[in-house]
Amino acid sequence: MKRIQIIAIASLLASLASAAERGRTQHLSSPNQVPQGLNAAAWSNILLQEVPAIAQQAYLKASNTGPDDNFGWPVAVSGDTVVVGAPLEDGSATGVSGDQSDNRATNSGAAYVFVRSRMSWLQQAYFKASNAEANDEFGRSVAVSGDTVVVGAINESSNATGVNGNQSDNRAAFSGVAYVFVRNGTNWIQQAYLKASNTGPGDNFGWSVAVSGDTAVVGAPRERSSATGVNGDQGDNSALAAGAAYVFVRDGTNWTQQAYLKASNTAASDFFGWSVAVSGDTVVVGAYREDSNATGINGTGSDPNMFFDSGAAYVFVRNGTTWSQQAYVKASNTGFFDRFGMSVAVSADTLVVGADGETSDANGVNGDQSDNSVDSVGAAYVFVRSGTNWTQQAYLKASNSERRDQFGFSVAVLGDVVVVGAPSEDSDATGVNGNQSDNSASYAGAAYVFVRGGTTWTQQAYLKASNTGESDGFGVSVAVSSDLAIVGAYLEDSNTTGVNANQSDNSATNSGAAYVFTGLGLGTQLAIVPDGSSGYFTRFRGAPDVTYRLQRAPGVTGPWDTIATQTPPASGLVEFHETNPPVEGAFYRTAQP
Repeated sequence: MKRIQIIAIASLLASLASAAERGRTQHLSSPNQVPQGLNAAAWSNILLQEVPAIAQQAYLKASNTGPDDNFGWPVAVSGDTVVVGAPLEDGSATGVSGDQSDNRATNSGAAYVFVRSRMSWLQQAYFKASNAEANDEFGRSVAVSGDTVVVGAINESSNATGVNGNQSDNRAAFSGVAYVFVRNGTNWIQQAYLKASNTGPGDNFGWSVAVSGDTAVVGAPRERSSATGVNGDQGDNSALAAGAAYVFVRDGTNWTQQAYLKASNTAASDFFGWSVAVSGDTVVVGAYREDSNATGINGTGSDPNMFFDSGAAYVFVRNGTTWSQQAYVKASNTGFFDRFGMSVAVSADTLVVGADGETSDANGVNGDQSDNSVDSVGAAYVFVRSGTNWTQQAYLKASNSERRDQFGFSVAVLGDVVVVGAPSEDSDATGVNGNQSDNSASYAGAAYVFVRGGTTWTQQAYLKASNTGESDGFGVSVAVSSDLAIVGAYLEDSNTTGVNANQSDNSATNSGAAYVFTGLGLGTQLAIVPDGSSGYFTRFRGAPDVTYRLQRAPGVTGPWDTIATQTPPASGLVEFHETNPPVEGAFYRTAQP
């Protein structure tokens, strides 16, 4: 089924006033249903402006594809900007868009920025660290929000602390770093070099990164402090691989560390900071090796440290400049080695946590969680917040759950859309909603799209690569923005470069690829409400951090003029007051730039 881009007929032309009431919003059950007040021909003109059903829009490769680069290990998207990391790329260049041909810095790593113009994608930038060195693995993690990109390099070895310190003293092996890049027009520059406030060897600061506006979060899952909570003692390194997360904020062009986050139940080898996510004033940190047998929200459990690698997630919130832990989140069916917290994602009041080692044999949404007969099939859990209270809303499983698929290895959420990756799924299908039952492509990988209507979740799509191959790891990373889903396949083997090139020559083993899909979600519902005078309130619910244009036209074929550009707050609700609407009536729609 196609998804209608013109979301609602908000105000009909005066010539059609006899057939429909001005200011009335009509919601259609099918694009084949003709709205009241329109004839079939007029509605057909609207349908010509549709967004097609979910489909692959682009196949992305690096501009300097090389074997074992692992392009696609991380992916990120914001609006029409996609970032893809290649942590084992070998270029010795530094900075932005340098020489890609000199491969003397083995596994130094790189990141690539792609942008969409209408329906076409092109590479806009090639990022390298300002202090690129062999084995730094720059590009192990990436994040993007608007014109800001953050890239992690987990094995960078500088012993600097804080922001923009000395990059040249490599006495803290594998301490890790994160780099901030910003765009002005089409030009990118490095804005900041972020280190932990307690840099230590082997901390792997930068393993995970997230950014929302002027707030960035960096995870260091092997940090060793035994502190708990927020801004505790960083100097006691007695809890090996307990992990930490760090919050940085930007004022103008200057970044500072605002908080040092630790679990409320810090323990060695929990790997707190393995995954991080941020949305506005909410940060989520995953600790996939936490060992408590608690279930649900803020539980205690009877044995805090004997459900090995069951995993947990922690929600922190900011009030002004002060952070506090709001929730300690566990699965509803906590089990040994479930690895809950392997991945986390948050959008306003919706949290998703992946558990790629979960063992239930259930399929679909809210199935039986108690049958633990399938090793590492995986699951994802959706939680929602009301006020300050979190509850579990859904338990998500693949439509074709099978042993060792690792469903939940990656998750992404925006508004009412969730994408879950299963990089070890075995189907030989290609494209969207293909045959899930032919398991002849071991570890090819898949991704699954779920959508929410009200409080009910359903699977909308089953995504596969257009060139599915064994051991490609499609689904190792996922990202979602607006109607887009990005899926990484870090072990894909094509030797092509650029966008939508030849996928069939598999001579660059494990070079990696990323895939762009469009047409996700249920759409934005637009409503028109009279203001009691001569105007109208135009209201809709959109995804936070996504920019929308409200457009108006005298007729269904346009021309469409943008009358407002707005970004929804955390609630998603947007209102525009049309104080002087055209007397002859008008049509309204929403669109993304």
